[in-house]
Amino acid sequence: MIEVQNVTKRFGIFTAIERVTFTVDKGEVLAFLGPNGAGKTTTMRILTCFIPATEGIARVAGFDCFQQPMEVKRRIGYLPETLPLYQELTVTEYLTFVGRIKGLSAPELRTSLDRVVERLALGDVRDRLIANLSRGYQQRVGLAQALLHDPPVLILDEPTVGLDPKQIIEIRELIKSLAGSHTVILSTHILPEATASCQRVVIINNGRIVAVDSPERLSARLRQSEKISVTVKAPPSDLADRFRALPGVMTVFESSEPGSFLLECKLGRDLRDDVARFVVGNGWGLLELKTVSMTLEDVFLRLTQHEEGVEDAGGAPGAGQDVQTTEHPRA
Repeated sequence: MIEVQNVTKRFGIFTAIERVTFTVDKGEVLAFLGPNGAGKTTTMRILTCFIPATEGIARVAGFDCFQQPMEVKRRIGYLPETLPLYQELTVTEYLTFVGRIKGLSAPELRTSLDRVVERLALGDVRDRLIANLSRGYQQRVGLAQALLHDPPVLILDEPTVGLDPKQIIEIRELIKSLAGSHTVILSTHILPEATASCQRVVIINNGRIVAVDSPERLSARLRQSEKISVTVKAPPSDLADRFRALPGVMTVFESSEPGSFLLECKLGRDLRDDVARFVVGNGWGLLELKTVSMTLEDVFLRLTQHEEGVEDAGGAPGAGQDVQTTEHPRA
């Protein structure tokens, strides 16, 4: 549904993104992650035909973003980081205005307006001026305009900014409910949000893609050891040393919480049975025993700090790979 091939964007001598390549399947929800200035918004602006690429090809629903921008715009809903709202209009007036711009007929507009107002819980404020709404409600209005014409592709730049915890959960559930019927690219700085809402992540740093995969697979491929968290009711004073003596245990970290330890074990070794037997057999009382996975934050920090590059299963290039580009006479 979305195809980005070797896309580069230069502003004078500054290269904002370089040879960016990834795809998004129909019905997939993909998170676009990266530090400030990494190139996320530039990539989204190319996909929404706001700016052209300097090199490479970007397609949405089979249409070229440079050669067929109007066809692309008909098939996308876009929520930019800066909300495109007219403060002097009511919610209904604004959505009606947007619907007419998007070419909806009067019957289609009435149906679509009622649908998005209900879906985003805007019924209580639909006749209020946008200027008088809270930041959270304004964010919902921005989402409503992106969904109004029921586009097959949604591009959302920081969609939960300014929302309270309850609203964030509601928007995450909405995004998850769109999977299958819509293709979604979600830009976010909130890493747990990517884990909660998205099936795959694209991590970009310094204008280059460094990883494309699911959070779970990235964690599995980047981890260098297995980690086990264990909490003991009545640990002896030398329990950390005793854990270190177990075969397969490389390092033991003591937590500030009494009786809690983190055991770093050799990659591929599951020592939970051994640890459980050791603790229970000595009568120390086993309160908790679990594996500790590498979080998306860990993956993100490792990739953006070291920029080693990871190639996804579909062959998307990471940083430093040799990829041919296609030149176009573009801005």
